[in-house]
Amino acid sequence: MKKLFLVLAATFICGACLFTSCKKDEEKTNLNLSEKIIGKWVIADINGQPELTNGKMVYTFVSTTQAYVSASLNTHLEVGMLWFNQKETTVAIDGNKMTLTNHPDEHTTCVEEITVTAISGSEFTANRKITMTVDGNEKISPEQNVRLVKTTADYSEAIYGFWRCQGITGGETYNDGNAQLQFLHDGTYKFYRKDDGGQWNLVPRERNEYFVDGNLLCTRWQAAGEEMNYEWWEITSINGNNMQWTALRQNDDGSTFQQGVRWQRAIE
Repeated sequence: MKKLFLVLAATFICGACLFTSCKKDEEKTNLNLSEKIIGKWVIADINGQPELTNGKMVYTFVSTTQAYVSASLNTHLEVGMLWFNQKETTVAIDGNKMTLTNHPDEHTTCVEEITVTAISGSEFTANRKITMTVDGNEKISPEQNVRLVKTTADYSEAIYGFWRCQGITGGETYNDGNAQLQFLHDGTYKFYRKDDGGQWNLVPRERNEYFVDGNLLCTRWQAAGEEMNYEWWEITSINGNNMQWTALRQNDDGSTFQQGVRWQRAIE
């Protein structure tokens, strides 16, 4: 009888431990994505390294089934440059996995599989795989570990108007010290340069387009007979008549450097 009691007791204890362990594992893997994912998230790191500004993507989850994705980037999947300005995206959540699907154009389907490993009110980490299908041909990106941070920034309207460059750090870009930009409400902008006489002259181009999502500013422009150019910035602040941009760039040797631009609002 004593042996039987000890066997039953051991069985009960082991079972209780197993139940507790399973419960803890379940709690660990159930991250309540549906409750925590709503909001705007920006990619910060990929595979443990800070992401270059030209690789940034912005995800705005408005519900558990719908999101908007913004990005201006080369996917490295042989489909060329992608230009997403709050592209409507369907969302399917299954446990800790999200599947995001959108259609950049009539030929292309983009599917992102994002398996979240941890999430808080300010950031989440995940494993991400992107599959692009172009006219039936499937191209899959390598899986990446990504970290995204939540943001409440919104400079989409504050950027409207004329801005004159006041200084550049970290090296010149297309927007050098002799630059004035006019951001319009329709998603286009104008680029001016000052001549030797001190007059600002509009630089003629076939296309000048931009979008702002959160703090990510993406521009693209094309002169007659030339290829499209792209540039990416993060708006760090717009306070009254002053605006600052920053960007993480990469040198040819793989090293990175930080750039910055200061702007002042101009009245025309």
